[in-house]
Amino acid sequence: MPAPELIRIVSRSSPMALAQVERVRAELAALHPGVRTEVVPVTTAGDRWMGDLAALGGKGAFTKEVDAALLAGKADLAVHCVKDIPADRPLPAGTTFAAFLERDDVRDALIHPGGLTLAELPPGTRVGTSSVRRIAQLAAAHPHLECVPMRGNAGRRMEKMRAGEADALLLAVSGLERIGRTDVITEVLSVEDMCPPIGAGILALQCREDDADLIDAVSGLGHPDTHREAAAERMFLHVLQGHCNSPIAGYAKAARGDLSLRACVFTPDGKTMLNAHEWAGPLDPATLGTSVAVALLRQGARQLIDGIAH
Repeated sequence: MPAPELIRIVSRSSPMALAQVERVRAELAALHPGVRTEVVPVTTAGDRWMGDLAALGGKGAFTKEVDAALLAGKADLAVHCVKDIPADRPLPAGTTFAAFLERDDVRDALIHPGGLTLAELPPGTRVGTSSVRRIAQLAAAHPHLECVPMRGNAGRRMEKMRAGEADALLLAVSGLERIGRTDVITEVLSVEDMCPPIGAGILALQCREDDADLIDAVSGLGHPDTHREAAAERMFLHVLQGHCNSPIAGYAKAARGDLSLRACVFTPDGKTMLNAHEWAGPLDPATLGTSVAVALLRQGARQLIDGIAH
């Protein structure tokens, strides 16, 4: 099928989201040199609201306006961070994932003006983050540190730190790479020290499911291993039915034809941590995600998740 002459790409209007769109535009231009692209920026409720995301219904606050633009025909393609797309419910009816781009770094980074590592931070250091996943893991491994609420894009968070609202920050390595600010990274944390969020480092392309020409045109941007990792992780989260206040972490890794999934569920104070780690063998990604979720449910994950207000 011939590629469309013009592809309208809807995206959140933050600097990082627009940087992600530029990656997609560049890859589309390389794959289909004759295709033109146009950016349709939207500001979501999640971008406008600086309070607790639970008050807006969780991560869907970052996608509702984008979904609406697709379904209304105002745009053809959406670029999402997979970690921001709720997995406890299906995509809006009439939309589908057309491709998952090759995964970026899944790890978190520490930013400290004095160059200290996480292990070197003195008691009482204020670490800026609103991520329940990070807060729980910091509480478990570094209870002498204090977490202070910090939302907004990466640039805004760094401004807040410079203004004295925090002494250090935790940010995603992939996000800093996308906006060209890896220079501020003090330490890249291993996945053992800070287990990443579901969907970390993955960009997904979403479109209307009846737009066969567009699906065919952009499917070539998809990365098979990333697709398998995303499928396993999202099925894991779907089975757990976690909400935005659930400290859930995990990542799948496709390597040499095999697929593994490691995942954790925490209490918010980090005092309880449930772990599961399985390899797919003959299992498909969705079955692996289900199997790891069931392993955690057997350890009591349902009680932990349901015991957290949201």
